[in-house]
Amino acid sequence: MARVSLSKAQVFRDSMSVALPVGTYGIAFGAAAVANGFSVIQASLFSILLFSGASQFAVVGVMGAGGSALSAITTGSLLGFRNGLYSMRMKPVLNVHGFKKLLAAQITIDESTGVAISQEPRGEAAMRYGFWATGIGVFIFWNLFTLLGAFGAQALGNPSAWGLDAAVPAAFLGLVWPRLIDKQSKLIAICAVAMALILTPLAPAGVPIIATVLLAVIFGWKPKA
Repeated sequence: MARVSLSKAQVFRDSMSVALPVGTYGIAFGAAAVANGFSVIQASLFSILLFSGASQFAVVGVMGAGGSALSAITTGSLLGFRNGLYSMRMKPVLNVHGFKKLLAAQITIDESTGVAISQEPRGEAAMRYGFWATGIGVFIFWNLFTLLGAFGAQALGNPSAWGLDAAVPAAFLGLVWPRLIDKQSKLIAICAVAMALILTPLAPAGVPIIATVLLAVIFGWKPKA
């Protein structure tokens, strides 16, 4: 019993070490949403219902730049597609049904999946605990700090006067930078930036971001031997 409790404490510590810093990043989304014309309520509902950081920033950024709702939704959906792949990995581990399945789907994100997989040497029970603790933790902190960021940006008056309109590109840089760990990922990033810069004056808002998805397909495709 003592060993089980110790294991849970270790998993919980791992979960909170991820959930808290990631959740506090919601303050940037709240500020960015208000800076791009969303109300405090809209920003909060966005975080509660969509709950996918990169997709949220993408939708707000595209619509703030004057893009259409369709373009914003397409961009957000492409970024959120990875969550569906995570669910395929987590389904046999969680083995949930009914309402619990809906809840699991809502908190299947990078962080909950990552922590769960990192607990694999400790067994499936630890993986499940890590998934729930991290997912629920991020959800609570993300929504709390989204609300704080939205209220803070609203209280400042004109968000652009404080440079909050730069929150979206800064947030994307923060999300991408730690993932550039090898030559290929750095090359893809450079090519994506170049493509987006070339297309920005020529294509409608949102299209340059969507077009860079083609780079992932090109770099990821490998001919059969």
